[in-house]
Amino acid sequence: MKTLMKTLIAMLLLTSVPAAAQQAREFGDYMIHYNALRSSMLTPEIARAYDIRRSDSRAFINISILKGNDDQTSSAVKAEVSATGRNLTGQTRKVEMREIDEGDGAIYYIGELSVRNMETFNFTVLVTPEGNSTPYTLKFQQQFYTE
Repeated sequence: MKTLMKTLIAMLLLTSVPAAAQQAREFGDYMIHYNALRSSMLTPEIARAYDIRRSDSRAFINISILKGNDDQTSSAVKAEVSATGRNLTGQTRKVEMREIDEGDGAIYYIGELSVRNMETFNFTVLVTPEGNSTPYTLKFQQQFYTE
């Protein structure tokens, strides 16, 4: 199951479709990858294995943090991650983020929220990598299509 989730996460992070495009921002030595998608894009097996409610009217946020190494490689790092989403009518929703650590170098953070057709959210994600005291602020916008 770990291999399936890693494959899914890699596909989501590397997709070139605009609505699900891989997004990343650099903060010093850290690269924070992020995306937000409808949870119905997950296979039933993956959703069940990671306790994600699969639905067209549900979305999930996926965050991963990589730190650059001296040898030009990067490693996944643990972090404190919190997120909020604000829709265009001004409603703010806290997105409960949870860590998924595969134990073999794959660490990511997932949160879920309900969405409506054509609803746009402005997300603010605070990421404090382990060993840092100051969070990095990541902001991005995503529109969801449920029909």
